[in-house]
Amino acid sequence: MKNLTSNLVKGLLLSSVLFMAYSCSDDDTTTEEVTLTQTELKAVLETDDITGGIDLALYELSSNNGSTGKTLSSECYSAVYSDTGYVATFNNCVLNGTENVNGTLAVTYDQQGETGSFTASYVDFYVGETKINGTRSFSFNTSSNENAITFQVTSEMTVEMEDGSIISDSGTKSTTIAFNETATYSVEGSWTVIFEGNTYNVTVNNPLTSEITCTYVSSGDMDVSKNGLSVNVDFGDTTCDNVAMLTYPNGVEEEITLED
Repeated sequence: MKNLTSNLVKGLLLSSVLFMAYSCSDDDTTTEEVTLTQTELKAVLETDDITGGIDLALYELSSNNGSTGKTLSSECYSAVYSDTGYVATFNNCVLNGTENVNGTLAVTYDQQGETGSFTASYVDFYVGETKINGTRSFSFNTSSNENAITFQVTSEMTVEMEDGSIISDSGTKSTTIAFNETATYSVEGSWTVIFEGNTYNVTVNNPLTSEITCTYVSSGDMDVSKNGLSVNVDFGDTTCDNVAMLTYPNGVEEEITLED
């Protein structure tokens, strides 16, 4: 009986050790497998990158006091106004370095001037070979010294890339464009991206900021939760480069390029 009890205790201890070893090994594997690739990080930022120039054009059009039947035109786009909004047509033009922009947007608004709100509906709208569907709703205000514009943007967008991949983007962001010695932009907020079967929940900790002329986010950081684990993405110290630093849940750091 003594031997049986002793063997039983040893067996339980061995089982516990094996279970703990397996659990630790499984946790390590899970941590190692949760990575954030260049393609995934680009997908998280893609929608704003594509629509940034269009957002500014829509703000400009919405700030004009239109009346029913009035038409405003530029080399890049035109708008026909009604009592409730306007229809904007973009004719194969380039906005702030984007690829050619083509399509028609139906825009509805509540009021105009220094503060206001409007919603743009995208139906098979193209930036280059990228197709956009969905809505972006804006509320905005101009600072008292008129050197900055702040948009509160709520999106429900689907972006189909040239290679056929689909990015779904939903959430609310605050974008500020400041006109000082150089024009800068900054983004705050939280949003959710679905891409290739994974869900990414994004929360900005410090505003993602850069000069308008810089292709990349150059400062600020955000947390990106993928499959339940959060990765911190730090864009640096305002230097305009294509490098960001990832910090994983286990403390491991990895430098990543934003584009090839």
